[in-house]
Amino acid sequence: MTDFLKIGTKKIEVQWHREGKKDSPTLVFLHEGLGCTEMWKDFPYLLSKKTRYPALIFSRLGYGASDPCPTPWKINFMHKEGLQILPAVIKEAKIKDHILIGHSDGGSIGIIYAGSPYAKGLKGLITEAAHIFCEELSVKSISEAKINYEHYDLREKLEKYHGENTENAFRGWNDVWLNQHFIKWNIEKYLPKIKAPMLAIQGLEDQYGTLNQIESIKRRVNRAITHIIDNCRHSPHSEQPEMVLNIMARFINEITS
Repeated sequence: MTDFLKIGTKKIEVQWHREGKKDSPTLVFLHEGLGCTEMWKDFPYLLSKKTRYPALIFSRLGYGASDPCPTPWKINFMHKEGLQILPAVIKEAKIKDHILIGHSDGGSIGIIYAGSPYAKGLKGLITEAAHIFCEELSVKSISEAKINYEHYDLREKLEKYHGENTENAFRGWNDVWLNQHFIKWNIEKYLPKIKAPMLAIQGLEDQYGTLNQIESIKRRVNRAITHIIDNCRHSPHSEQPEMVLNIMARFINEITS
């Protein structure tokens, strides 16, 4: 059921799945650069049901039914999300122990948070197709997304999920990734500071990042397990749902047993 949290003066869309015991760690889902609560579809519910842990899914400002986030976004927008907004959401939701599941930009936000002093209560971090640095492949695919949005059907597809926030969500994300200075964006410094167990997943045919992304995680995070998924592009949980569900559930059970 959709609900809202108040973060300062802003309203953030949330959904809860309240499986499991009251004192269990909460699975907190962080969506991709064009995602929102609804675009996770039933995956959070299935993972919550399989692990018997409650789950919180929320739409960042500018996405879904959350309040808008004025554009242009700054190059450090993911730092703001990881160091300010995410800690505020966790506090307002009265969450203590938690496990983050972040996809794409959401994975990057999770990494920034996990490598910061604010990650109290973090029991684990799961990323799918997380960006650690900007690559030419990322810029190429995001440029193609702009063409699809302006000339083909991407805008219409996104409107089903973002409604009045569609232009805000797309332009905020797309413009900052295509900013000429964003090619220097890099969050590798946060990786060695991650103390919680980490699971990193990436599709072998990911069109938004090469395997250098997941290799950077593997080299720099002491407690990282990595999985490269065959026949999979940028969205493992929707392209190979059964496999990814099992991989995530096994990792969660291992780190909490």
